[in-house]
Amino acid sequence: MGIFSRFTDIVNSNLNAILDKAEDPEKMVRLIIQEMEDTLVEVRSASAKTIANKKEITAQINKLHNEGRDWQSKAELAISKDREDLARAALQEKKKCDEYAVTLEAELNSVDEQISKLQSEVTQLQDKLADAKARQKTIIMRQKTVSSRLDIKRTLNDGKVDAAMGRFEQYERKIDDLESQVDAYDLGKKTLADEFADLAADDEIDDALAALKKKVKKQTADAKNQD
Repeated sequence: MGIFSRFTDIVNSNLNAILDKAEDPEKMVRLIIQEMEDTLVEVRSASAKTIANKKEITAQINKLHNEGRDWQSKAELAISKDREDLARAALQEKKKCDEYAVTLEAELNSVDEQISKLQSEVTQLQDKLADAKARQKTIIMRQKTVSSRLDIKRTLNDGKVDAAMGRFEQYERKIDDLESQVDAYDLGKKTLADEFADLAADDEIDDALAALKKKVKKQTADAKNQD
């Protein structure tokens, strides 16, 4: 691929579209930047050669104009000396110089257009390159983040987490069983606190029984008195 063909592809390309299609955006953006930098060096080199060519053509045109003026002076001198033959020959040489100068001037115009186009395209490429470099860190960070998220998603989806939680619940059930066995050993055994609680309960029942007897005895006495 030639310099200008590759250059045009890069300048006209949409970076987002390229990165969206890339399997590895981080690698792709590095390649794009490298390609832009390499192309920029080549285009600048081509520009330097074109500018040098312009200077050479300009120098040739100036030389031809000087030669044309010189032949014009010689033709005038020949006429003044009644040497029409020499004057005619001098004018023919002047014509050759003028015609060649016109050809070179047309070529110079073409070179100027090429230089102008190169300068415009270099500016566009520099803007693209600056944009790519500015976004490179963000793209790399996003790539690493999404890769980490993808790894987590894959871990969650492959059942390892569910298996781990299943083992965790199994251990919890084993601990519950052990605690139940410990509680079973203490079943039916009264603690010191239980003994005192029973004594307090017995006193409450005795008081309630005494109160009930007293109430019934009073009711019976009241009934006899009424008779």
